Amino acid sequence: MTSIRKVVITEFSDDVEVLKVVDDVCPPPPSGQVQIAVEYSGFSGADVGMRKGIYPFMKKAPLTPGYCLIGRITATGHGSNIFKPGDVVAVLTKYDSEAELVNQPEKYCIRVPEGVDHQQATALICDWNTAYGMVMHSAKVTKGQRVFIHGISGAVGYAVMKLSQLQGAEVYGTASARNHEDVRREGGHPFVYTDKAWIKSMQDMGGAHAVFDPLGFESFDESWSILSTDGIVVGFGNNKNSLGDGGHVRNPMLPIAKLIVRGANPLCGKKSTFFGLSRDSSTYVGNMEALLEMLRTGVIEVPIKSVWDLEDIQTAHREWGSGKGVGSLLIKVAKD
Repeated sequence: MTSIRKVVITEFSDDVEVLKVVDDVCPPPPSGQVQIAVEYSGFSGADVGMRKGIYPFMKKAPLTPGYCLIGRITATGHGSNIFKPGDVVAVLTKYDSEAELVNQPEKYCIRVPEGVDHQQATALICDWNTAYGMVMHSAKVTKGQRVFIHGISGAVGYAVMKLSQLQGAEVYGTASARNHEDVRREGGHPFVYTDKAWIKSMQDMGGAHAVFDPLGFESFDESWSILSTDGIVVGFGNNKNSLGDGGHVRNPMLPIAKLIVRGANPLCGKKSTFFGLSRDSSTYVGNMEALLEMLRTGVIEVPIKSVWDLEDIQTAHREWGSGKGVGSLLIKVAKD
């Protein structure tokens, strides 16, 4: 057993005080698993949703959050022979990454190439992997298409923009006015979400061939309204609850079901789907390896907006969704 510090959501609440950094121990890795000294954990709306208890299909509190990690293997369990102590790996975990040591199945570990920036690599695991799956597999974005992204300056939204541009698409989207200059600098065309001017603008262009919507609820209807005749809405995230929209917590499952059913009409050229990232997906390893190679060779550059120390986890939750700039958010778990 090794002594560690880790984050615990003690109970579900809007109040960040339910987040505690506690002392615990990490047991040796069981058979088929490896033990990882975590360097960075990704941080996103999923963490906020888990703290509030509104993330779909999540386990009960108390729990340790942290959807993904970059770290160095310190020990291997019986039968684990792909990696050795000292190897740097990336893992999509869903839970437990906000801890100094964690045990994970070896089969989900992906080797991080030498020379790759570890902060940028951490952002690939959840933010960019989600974007890659949606752009390349769900929407199959191609040259000349119009792509629309809600939250275009956010971590996933920015990744969708850059990957769509690499495919040759023209990219539009909503973002806070404070981030419009950053979006324009990257070649995107930003709108303010709240005035709804983007609806008519996109309709006047003939609609978007792909709309990526992390908000959910009534936003799915608005996204559907700006589709081209053969376009697709790709829902993900359902972050409106996490953003505090509407004043009360709403169940996201009915809007998701409605979105999927709406796109299943064989008489309608418009389509829809909901994307969920899973390490059991057949594309998980391949997508991550492709992204790591793109990062290693300079095809993509991943901006990091903010990094908080593990002990400042309450501050991270308070500041989520605010501040100027684009890029991913991280928790620095390892001590200097």
